[in-house]
Amino acid sequence: MYLIGLTGGIASGKSTVSKILSELGAFIIDADKLSHNVTKPGTPAWREIVATFGEAVTDINGNINRKRLGQIVFADAAARAQLEAITHPRIEEEVQAATVAAQQQGYKILVLDAPLLIEVEWYTRVDAVWVVFVDENTQIVRLMMRDNSTYEDAMARIKAQLSLCEKLKYADVVINNSKTIENTKKQVLKFWCEISNEGRTGK
Repeated sequence: MYLIGLTGGIASGKSTVSKILSELGAFIIDADKLSHNVTKPGTPAWREIVATFGEAVTDINGNINRKRLGQIVFADAAARAQLEAITHPRIEEEVQAATVAAQQQGYKILVLDAPLLIEVEWYTRVDAVWVVFVDENTQIVRLMMRDNSTYEDAMARIKAQLSLCEKLKYADVVINNSKTIENTKKQVLKFWCEISNEGRTGK
């Protein structure tokens, strides 16, 4: 089994690269999706989040309003640490379960798609760290357009994460997503072929 740790800054295009890798035959473990799963209404994590941050962070159906919660934690490092203490251990359990499931299904290349791969030190558990990179101006514009957020909100979210320049220091592979999707695909395919030439393929 070969495990790729895929990360990048918010709105850098990590999901695009993850989709390309999936199409090539990799098994994707999406930490963001697992985060949604462990915080569904009624779960232990959901109860702890509501107890910590109040019912104002839920919507009319009881789901966590991630935008509202984000406005709290991205502006307050202590609040962010509280949230991470609630969610990260549970997400890690889900990651481990997904890894076992992928191995049982016969996958040889797995991708751990995790925005905080480096911050929570999961990078120490992967075979290669892939960082998706864009310049900060592009990142800001994409984030504002994607989430219909203000410049201030976008910057708060970006600054809450380790900078892309810092993440590059941990990278074994850098995917520059500043240009066209075709350009990004070429880069991913190049590194995928290098893995395959070493005797590793998808399922």
